[in-house]
Amino acid sequence: MRKRTPEGISDANTGKDRQFVEALAKGLQLLRAFRQGDLELSNQDFVSRVGLPKATASRLTYTLSKLGYLSYNSRTGGYRLDAPAMSLGYTYLAGVGIRRLAKPSMQALADHAGAPVALGAKDHLSMVYLECCRSANAITLAIEVGAHIKLASSSLGRAYIAGLPPVERNLLLDQLADHEGPDWPALSDGIAEAMESYEKFGYCLSVGNWKSDVNSVGVPYRPKDGSPVLAFNCGGPSFLLDRDRLTDDIGPRLVAMVRDLENNIPLA
Repeated sequence: MRKRTPEGISDANTGKDRQFVEALAKGLQLLRAFRQGDLELSNQDFVSRVGLPKATASRLTYTLSKLGYLSYNSRTGGYRLDAPAMSLGYTYLAGVGIRRLAKPSMQALADHAGAPVALGAKDHLSMVYLECCRSANAITLAIEVGAHIKLASSSLGRAYIAGLPPVERNLLLDQLADHEGPDWPALSDGIAEAMESYEKFGYCLSVGNWKSDVNSVGVPYRPKDGSPVLAFNCGGPSFLLDRDRLTDDIGPRLVAMVRDLENNIPLA
């Protein structure tokens, strides 16, 4: 049986790689244990979420707090992310120039669709939102920058998969198959359907796949400078964005928006 790859480590054979610093990897996995809405985590939370021995988790939290990446609350015994850890994310976002350049077009499409338009990037085996533009419609999805969404079932993730070179795509699909377990056959069929749609029309659909009452369409964005593939999507309640509206209206508009960005953003 093939060894299961931890989500935070892309290569299951890193233990044989002399260049791989395992202690650093464990520390970064511990920082990634924080999820949206978490204010504090205890050492036991880290043990449960990361799968580290308690003694290892305690040494790591102590070290990260000494370096300023975590702050310790002596009253509760919990740890919070501190400014240096948060600044890493903000530094990354500041460097993604497409966020600023794409925002006017994203907002225009969001206003037309009455639904949010988002930009996302791959974060291990999920997608993380880098930017989101909302319409004035009161009925909309609660999407926040920094939030994560499933890669295999969302249009954002499927668009990212479609935008990868074949070798990278196949490696990612192998990782997803291992990660998703018994859910993979159905998800694989959905990804195959999305890939077929992308080849024909330039967009990927997720119709009730991520959530039964949510539909969305996604398009990959390939930076000309060789930066990692990103993806845009537009999604909302199924009664607002049914399949016909996605395929006849929103999908083609999203494709046109992304192609315009690809063709008109100069190399740095």
